[in-house]
Amino acid sequence: MIPVVAHIEATEWSWDPLVVALLAITVVLYTYGVRRPRRRSHSAGMAGALHIISFYAGWLALVIALVSPLDHLSEILFSAHMAQHEVLMVVAAPLLVLGRPLLAFLWAMPARARLPLSSWTQRAPVAASWRAITNPAVATVVHAIALWTWHLPSLYQATLKSDAIHAVQHSSFLFSATLFWWALIHGRWGRLGYGVAVGYVFVTAAHSGALGALITFAPNVIYPIYGSLDDQQLAGLIMWIPAGVLLTIAAVGLMVGWLREAERRVTLKEKS
Repeated sequence: MIPVVAHIEATEWSWDPLVVALLAITVVLYTYGVRRPRRRSHSAGMAGALHIISFYAGWLALVIALVSPLDHLSEILFSAHMAQHEVLMVVAAPLLVLGRPLLAFLWAMPARARLPLSSWTQRAPVAASWRAITNPAVATVVHAIALWTWHLPSLYQATLKSDAIHAVQHSSFLFSATLFWWALIHGRWGRLGYGVAVGYVFVTAAHSGALGALITFAPNVIYPIYGSLDDQQLAGLIMWIPAGVLLTIAAVGLMVGWLREAERRVTLKEKS
């Protein structure tokens, strides 16, 4: 049964100044970046429109996870906390990655800052480091470590006792998830790499689903700070079933992109 206080919290929005400020800054920078004349010339057409829509949808998902009443409910219900994390990792992260926000943020900067920063990212050590951490295998492992580590009972419960630890948890979930999706969607092999990316998505679905199943079928309460076995089972199901479905949909989308790219390359080869 949902506690009475949960019904009260269900109407309260969270207005953490830092979170609201970061959300406001990112949406302003992105909007300005994609509207600049030079940026517009690079994003013309349906592909650019889809990138922009994806970013705003991902940004809205962040608002739902971090500002809406879901944030307050997560302090009371384990199931709400799990839903919050899945929105961050399986909804917001891939949509933000599809929106290519780094490129828009770069265009939002003045030329005197944009050019040096662009040159810095192309330096050999920086480029090599970026290639290393965006290797799909590395990104998959990093994301898995973040997911399983933060679900250790001691760490998970610590997030509800300290706002700082809670912020680190959310940051690590969002960072590792965006790293994971960036490696799969914008990896070094482009769309031809989507075929391999499907395998990493299914690996992630398998291990996260296993964690969800462990939580669902645990005979006792794993996180005493919540204290409800029914709520814990619902939380496990949220990680296991809905998140698994979303990952499967993402895998299908990657497979379709891979087949289209392979077909396009075959067509070009035949014409040449």
